[in-house]
Amino acid sequence: MTNAETIAKLNDALEKLIKGYEELQNSYEQLQDENNKLNSEVSNLKDKIADLEESKRVLEDNVNELQDNTEKDSSNISSMLDKIEGLLSKKNHPAAPNYSKKEEEGNNSTSSNILDINSSETPKKDIKESFGEIIVEDKKEESSDKIDLNRMASLLNGFNK
Repeated sequence: MTNAETIAKLNDALEKLIKGYEELQNSYEQLQDENNKLNSEVSNLKDKIADLEESKRVLEDNVNELQDNTEKDSSNISSMLDKIEGLLSKKNHPAAPNYSKKEEEGNNSTSSNILDINSSETPKKDIKESFGEIIVEDKKEESSDKIDLNRMASLLNGFNK
């Protein structure tokens, strides 16, 4: 091998090395760009996760508040129904209508509605209709019952709120 051949082979090898280095450099830059994009996406995802967790906390607070309100409303309705039942079942009160006679006689419209009032699943509309029927019957039976009727009306107004 002569010096010219050696120099030619070294020159070819150097060109291949330079070409390989340039390819590696391009690949490295592409990987760097891809890495930066992925890091950016990870950062965006972390931000979205933080936002979602905050939204979840807010929604859980809202659910807890709604459950508390529902429990309070249920308790208030039960209390009102107990008071109404107490008013209806007072036998010592001279102006109180005697509903037990109606139940014994088989008047199902009023007696079944009174029983429905005790059910926690009874819609407000049914309760209002039941009290409306009671008030109408009370007006027919006893016109001197103004105080109790007003009391019933005010109790019904409590359901509207």
